[in-house]
Amino acid sequence: MRENTNVTTNQNYLIGRTRQEGITTTTMGNLGGEENMRDYRIKDTLILACDHGYGNIKSCHSVFKASAEVSETAPIFSKDYVKFEDKYYVIGEGHKSFLADKIADDDYYILTLVAIAKELALRGLKEAKIHLAVGLPLKWVKAQRDSFKAYLLRNRYVNFEYREKEYLVEIAGCTVMPQCYSAVAENLKDFKGLNMLVDIGNGTMNIMYLNDGRAMENKSWTEKFGVNQCSIRIRNAVLNETGTHLMDDVIENFLRTGKADVEEPYASLIRNAAAEYVSEIFDKLKDYEYNDKLMKLHFMGGGCKLVETVGQYNVDRTFFIKDICATAKCYEYYCYMGLRRQNQNH
Repeated sequence: MRENTNVTTNQNYLIGRTRQEGITTTTMGNLGGEENMRDYRIKDTLILACDHGYGNIKSCHSVFKASAEVSETAPIFSKDYVKFEDKYYVIGEGHKSFLADKIADDDYYILTLVAIAKELALRGLKEAKIHLAVGLPLKWVKAQRDSFKAYLLRNRYVNFEYREKEYLVEIAGCTVMPQCYSAVAENLKDFKGLNMLVDIGNGTMNIMYLNDGRAMENKSWTEKFGVNQCSIRIRNAVLNETGTHLMDDVIENFLRTGKADVEEPYASLIRNAAAEYVSEIFDKLKDYEYNDKLMKLHFMGGGCKLVETVGQYNVDRTFFIKDICATAKCYEYYCYMGLRRQNQNH
């Protein structure tokens, strides 16, 4: 594969190149100086990823809460809202309940539009033809792939507003991939020997084995044991011991950073509840034959920092993929390679 690499700091770098096929790498100052943004294109179509978590939505360069509160009128204070089909959706306020089937309401469709808008805004674009790269939990992808794809492709042409800017998007296609595996697909050659991958999201925990970089079809599982279970335990522990209702923001900050700006006894209650949850994670991994002397262990997802902070593990054989956007970034690569092979075969 020939990689076409161009480096510039111009946010409007796509002007005049909208039909360039391949991979374009660009240094974007508003992403933090030296961070590179890769564009994957098939003909005139830009591939954009959205990692639909139960707690957070991730694109390649953004993270925001998986919450969309609908209203018939524009919000008074918030500018972080979508206007679509004469309704207003405030983003990131409130908490979305766990739904195993993500097409049960319109929330994930609206949240997908937000992810698209955020990525287009980084490129200085308000119009684009795109192909969505998305994923589902390992053991649910076969059963839910077609319905989730139809859900996201319900409108070929979408006109909407986000943060008071209007966008016109043609959604030309959608590829639905397995979570966990997709997050490492670009680097499979680096996984020598036997490796266990553990992707801990808000609602689910995906587990799978790689043997010399090859996925083992009969060695993958999805557990409803995401970090929301830890949140519930922390909240109950504090309530039972002190009678205090702990704010969600305090819990979320701890889960994200491993730190809580609170005094005793709250600090110990939070940490002890989290440690019990992480201990149960390792118990579950042992149910799936995890043995630190025989394999390496790799954690990713929203629960990665929690395990690193309070877990008991073999530091020489346990690794953490800390980029919360890693799955979205690999969705784009995995999707691009798949579409490229399809084009070569026709």
